[in-house]
Amino acid sequence: MQTPIPTLFMRGGTSRGPFFLESDLPADIATRDRVLLAAMGSPDPRQIDGLGGAHPLTSKVGIVRRSTVPGVDLDFLFAQLQPNKDTVDTTPNCGNMLAAVVPFALERGIVHAQGDTTTLRVLTLNTDMQCDITVQTPGGRVAYDGDARIDGVPGTSAPITINFLDTEGSVCSGLLPTGNVRDTIDGVEVTCIDNGMPLVLFRAEAVGRTGYEDVAELNADTELKARIERLRIACGHAMGLGDVTSKSYPKMTLVAPAREGGSLTTRSFIPHVCHDAIGVLAAVTVGTACVLPGSVTEGVAAVPEGRVKAISVEHPTGEFSVELELDPANPQKVTRAALLRTARLIMRGEVMVPSAVWPGK
Repeated sequence: MQTPIPTLFMRGGTSRGPFFLESDLPADIATRDRVLLAAMGSPDPRQIDGLGGAHPLTSKVGIVRRSTVPGVDLDFLFAQLQPNKDTVDTTPNCGNMLAAVVPFALERGIVHAQGDTTTLRVLTLNTDMQCDITVQTPGGRVAYDGDARIDGVPGTSAPITINFLDTEGSVCSGLLPTGNVRDTIDGVEVTCIDNGMPLVLFRAEAVGRTGYEDVAELNADTELKARIERLRIACGHAMGLGDVTSKSYPKMTLVAPAREGGSLTTRSFIPHVCHDAIGVLAAVTVGTACVLPGSVTEGVAAVPEGRVKAISVEHPTGEFSVELELDPANPQKVTRAALLRTARLIMRGEVMVPSAVWPGK
């Protein structure tokens, strides 16, 4: 016997995975996590017995509910699974999957379209972060076709704008959890920063690389990956995160001067696999480091003048532009981070999990 659970399988930005209404899942967290592992087919490197795509970017789950917080429309819980592990991590954010939250809620009918566009406030429960998300809803239905293009996704889609309202210190104690804009940890100059995603930034040259290597080359570089993991564990303690050996954060990001007209080039490890692109909130955090005097990006990143700064973060498959607005009274404080994403409904139906995992409600 198997238990059917309603789901919409959606792409959000450059990630994808099943989305569920919270009410369709077990209330008990341990049981819920077993259900998610069974649905995704973890642990198994190929996730052959589930919906997972054998990669961290396609081993993600979204859980949504109507919010009871005043002024907030939807609550979103993001769950990161791994192909070959039995872990369900609800600590970090995912700005890519976030792009599919409002389309999912509209498709499931727990909210309603407001006109040709619909803007809803979403609370990410993982880090208590709020944002306003605007989607195209002509005729009262979600539009997926459009002219917006994002690197890492073929073709074009309808634009989805995300305006982050409060990203500083999403997981850590603050924007600069070590208290410094630059530290030397394990012999490497780093900027430990959290403006939506805990990151450790360091110059590629500091670990003997150019920062222009392709993803396959970096994933095959066992010496570099061991060096980065040693640095990550040391930085985790310095950032007040404790032992991060089994955690998916902080992410590790190599930086180098831009090659394609952007602000700088990045190579991100999430945390043990080199990302084909860069995460949404990682891009926001990298952009924030670029506007902080004294960070490791100083002298590497090309930063425009003005209070509103467009930072183009180059990555292995293109670039990711983030618009940052600075506080006039404190030019080192970012008051707004806005960006463009797209999403698509891929499939609707039921995912089946063994009744031994959960017999249903």
